[in-house]
Amino acid sequence: MSGTRKLAAILAADVFGYSRLAGADEERTLARLRALRGDLIDPAVAAHRGRVVKRTGDGALVEFRSVVDAVRCALEIQAGMAERNAGVAADRAIKFRIGIHLGDVVEEEDGDLMGDGVNIAARLEGIAEPDGICLSAVAYESVRDKIDAAFADLGERELKNIARPVRVYALAPAAAP
Repeated sequence: MSGTRKLAAILAADVFGYSRLAGADEERTLARLRALRGDLIDPAVAAHRGRVVKRTGDGALVEFRSVVDAVRCALEIQAGMAERNAGVAADRAIKFRIGIHLGDVVEEEDGDLMGDGVNIAARLEGIAEPDGICLSAVAYESVRDKIDAAFADLGERELKNIARPVRVYALAPAAAP
């Protein structure tokens, strides 16, 4: 197997309802997303020492060396989105869902990351509420006494194409980084 194995905190983010937003006004949605990347997301990732591994049309996969940094970045992004969505009609608001996992990943020569660590983060993002952040139990254990925020234990969850159930915690997005 090519690539290098390593332990990493993975943040997966995606816009909830992106297809609906783009279908209603593609140019404006894309312009808003570009502005969010430049004004909020990229600066937050840099401030918390993250590395954008890849971008999808409406999301991103980000690597951190620290789960605390990943969670603080997620909180900063969600708080910034709440400010930017204030006064915006509910059907036009851009809302991110974020999943965070600490796990083993394989880094390819081009810097791309693959493996269960990435897959679990992506599946956690998929079950997060709009404006929400979901953490795996491993990520939660790493931050629970270091982040001043409320956590809700969502119990063991079956995640698509993941062999074993994963205990999931939801982080209250209202907490300050």
